[in-house]
Amino acid sequence: MLQIGSLAPDFGLKDQDGKLVQLSQLKGKKVLLSFHPLAWTSVCANQMISLEQAYAQLEELGTIPLGLSVDPVPSKKAWADALKLVKLRILSDFWPHGEVAKSYGIFREKDGFSERANIVIDENGKVVFVKVYPIKELPDLQEIVSFLKNHR
Repeated sequence: MLQIGSLAPDFGLKDQDGKLVQLSQLKGKKVLLSFHPLAWTSVCANQMISLEQAYAQLEELGTIPLGLSVDPVPSKKAWADALKLVKLRILSDFWPHGEVAKSYGIFREKDGFSERANIVIDENGKVVFVKVYPIKELPDLQEIVSFLKNHR
């Protein structure tokens, strides 16, 4: 797993609309990478809905939230529509399968998906927060908000 202070591996992944998100192009802003195992599951849905609901608050803290899982783009699109996601971009780490999760050290080989994790990257591309959660546990987004408020 990545260590605090290490440089976040760059990646380019497509969002639910097929638009490319390149991490290195987001420098100058903090980025919250919110990894979830699989779309269409209840805890993952609640995780993405909580990000959508907190989007404006995260934006005020200079942070861009992104959801990531190994699901393909068409599945992400249908899921984003079903969840009524308007602002949140959810990225497909589908092919090469789980490559980004692997580069961040949180891919579960035996399961074929990532850990449930939140990783915050600062304006300079360095990892400043990493937390892996039990697979069935909804991450506490207020923990992230408090962290961001204290690390401006």
